[in-house]
Parts: sequence; structure tokens; C-alpha cells
Amino acid sequence: MNQKGEGQEFLVAVPEVARVGQTKSNILITGGAGFIGSHLVRRFVLNHSSKYHIVNFDKLTYAGNLANLEDVENQENYEFFEGDIADREFVRSLFETYQFDGVLHLAAESHVDRSIADPTEFVRTNVLGTCTLLQAARDIWKGTDRAVCFYHVSTDEVYGSLGEEGYFTEQTPYSPRSPYAASKASSDHFVRAFHETYGLPVKISNCSNNYGPHQFPEKLIPLCIKNMVEQRPVPVYGDGSNVRDWLYVEDHAQAIDLVFHHGRIGETYNIGGNCEVRNLEIVKTLGRLVDTKLGRPEGTSAALLTFVPDRLGHDYRYAVDFAKLKSELGWSPAKKLKQGLAETVLWYLENPGWVAAIHDGSYQERNQQSSRKADLERAARVGAH
Repeated sequence: MNQKGEGQEFLVAVPEVARVGQTKSNILITGGAGFIGSHLVRRFVLNHSSKYHIVNFDKLTYAGNLANLEDVENQENYEFFEGDIADREFVRSLFETYQFDGVLHLAAESHVDRSIADPTEFVRTNVLGTCTLLQAARDIWKGTDRAVCFYHVSTDEVYGSLGEEGYFTEQTPYSPRSPYAASKASSDHFVRAFHETYGLPVKISNCSNNYGPHQFPEKLIPLCIKNMVEQRPVPVYGDGSNVRDWLYVEDHAQAIDLVFHHGRIGETYNIGGNCEVRNLEIVKTLGRLVDTKLGRPEGTSAALLTFVPDRLGHDYRYAVDFAKLKSELGWSPAKKLKQGLAETVLWYLENPGWVAAIHDGSYQERNQQSSRKADLERAARVGAH
């Protein structure tokens, strides 16, 4: 229903963002050069080419890699901007220029170990950056008669840690236990506050641990694969008994797509993989897959396992109840863990150049070349008009 309630600044958004009478709606995806973001950008560029012009806005920090998007970088409905979501003037100029109908906000510092080493950068990006985007959306969308939506992608880590029983639901109280989780919890709260205070049309999703192609090799699964291939020690925190719910990245992208288009405004949706496994078992499974793919004797990779002191504040177990998403939108993860891990291992083995570019840092030079190319092409289009 498209109407404003008393005291509201915004139109109550309908599920579909695209507007009648307009060729394409402009959609902003932040953090689109990262792991999850690049999969989402590709999905939206290819699957919604008739409806959307996608603007990918990424700071190109160490975890951003435009090589993740080389198959779509020349699509007519795709555009890239390098920039900082905490840069108020730049963010405001983007909103003024493109008059976005939707924002899918994924840009974030996300590595727990880095947050323990330097919490302040996580506050700047995850909290201040989110507030900067929210304020720009509020300023530009205030009084609009268009249906708009700000979708914030978050993590199940905001809920804290579980014991042997129970699941995180959308009603689970927040109890973040790492600086990363605290920064994401804060950003979630700000998104909800903008909805409650100003009526900003928002949606939030909290996902479990993602895995799949293009994940930066500091995270558990790609790090294990890399070290196993190179026959280097494979670090395992503590005794490896910590439990995670694993979600294949393409399943996550599909869920975000569904929530963005059909989820209810003001609601939160948990996205889980329905796949709880102890870290040690994940590592052993990866070892067997790598050994098989490389024709090595079984146990070669397992012999590389090295138990290291546990992470500070290491949450014991995450498990996500996604019944709300399943009942409302009919979503369930399609990829079984065995198949997903096999495909992930195969991708890393078949793309050694991608891994090597991360290792030697040359991917950052490519990032800058691609960013400059995007700027030049944009300037040429503006000059032509």
C-alpha cells in the first residue's frame, strides 16, 4: 500500500523497487568488490538487467578485488565508483546524482581477528559509514513519492554465542562478544532507529558463516585450502570444537534478492545454511578434498593441522533459525555442504592466478587500473553529452 502515515517522512515502499514509466532504476550496492558483495552485484547485473542500473561503491581496501567482477565489468547496466562510505560529501553527491531507488549495504570491515587488533577502524566503517549512508538516504528520499528501500546486510554474530542447544531467531537479544560483532550490532541499531524515528523504509538480514569462490584467503576455508595446496601448517583455533552454520554464498545472494524484492519493510530476516559443523571437521573435510583433487595420499593435508591458542572471546556456536524467511518467502539453502565445499575447493585449485595476485599484492594494482578506467569512461560519457 503506497501511502504515508501521520508523522512519516517517506512513502511506505511496495516490494518492487522498479518504477512504472522509467527504463531502469538506479540501485546502489556498497562493498560490491568484496566476497559476498561481488556475488550479489553479479546476480543483480545479470538477472535484473532490464530493470536496474547497478552502481557498485567500494573503498577497495585489502579485501576488495575488482577481479571478482571481470565478467560483468563491461555490462551496460553496471558502474563502479571507488570511495569511502564514511565520506559524507562523496556519498551525498552519489545520492544526488543517481537518485537511488534502493540501497543494498554490504560494505563492512568483517574479519574478527583484525577487529581485535584495531577496533577503531571497525567503528569508523561499520558504524559511522552506515550512519553516513542512512543520513544521505534520508535527506534525498525525504518527501519523495517513489517507493524506496535501504537494505542492510548484517551477521548472526550480533546475537553472541550459543551453547549446545538452541538457535538464533529474529527475537534473540543482541549480545556481541567481539569488536566486529559490536560494530555490526551498532549498525543494525542505527538502521532500525532511522526506521522508527524517521520512517525510513529499511530491511535487515543477519546471515550465518558464508563460504564459496572469491573469499579472501584470511577466512577459515580459503586459508585452509591455500595452506594445504602449499603444504604449509594449517592453523586451527583451540581444539577445533567451535560450531558454525555454513551458508554457500550464492544461496545467500539469492536470499538477499528475495528479501530486497519481497520482504516486508521494517523487518529483520535471518539467513542460515542449515548446516552446523565443527571447525575441525570442516578442516578435515577440506583436507580430504584437496588430497583427492591433487592426487596426494589421503592424510597428507590432515598432517598439516596445527592447533593454535584460541581466539580472544571466541564464540562457541552459531546456529540460525531461518523459519521466518522460509515461511514468508519460501527460501531454503539449495547447496549441500559436501557439494559446496567440493565446488569451492575446485574453484581455488582452478584459479591459482587469483590466489597468487592476492598473495603478491598485484590485485591492488589491477584494482587501481580498473578504477581509473571506470573514471575515464564516465568522464568520456559526460563529455559526449
